[in-house]
Order: sequence, then C-alpha cells, then structure tokens
Amino acid sequence: MSNVINNKDHCRYELAVDGNLATEHYKLDGNVITFEHTDVPKELGGKGVGSKLVQGALDQVRAAGLKLMKAWIEKHPDYSDLVAR
Repeated sequence: MSNVINNKDHCRYELAVDGNLATEHYKLDGNVITFEHTDVPKELGGKGVGSKLVQGALDQVRAAGLKLMKAWIEKHPDYSDLVAR
C-alpha cells in the first residue's frame, strides 16, 4: 500500500492501492477538521484500506496540531486527544 497524502486542493486525504483511489473527504474550519465521508472502491473492500486511510489521515491531523469533531473518534479512543472541546 502507498502512503496517505493530503490533497488540499480537493479537501481530501487519499490512498492509492492497486490502481484504485480511496478517499477521506473533510471540511476545515480554523483548526478544527471534520471528516465528512470515506470512499473505498469495492475492489479494495475487506482489505483494511479504509482503516489505513483514516489512521494515516489522523496521524497527519495530529502532526498539524488540528482538532477533530467526534464521530469516528468515539470508536477509536487512541485518537481522543484530537477531539475539539
């Protein structure tokens, strides 16, 4: 699998795998990022691509000092320090 990249022009994180592109779309408001939806092509389903995409995106969110709205985080408490309070 390739590395997750932040395509700021399209407001999405991207992960290219086997000629397919999985994406995590977001909205940025100041220092708060909201993940809006994740698209994983059916050809990549069941391979952990969505999880790798989101984790790669969250690692970049943390490194950039951004905060995250809660939805996905509630299921993944190891990223709870990123939640805007």
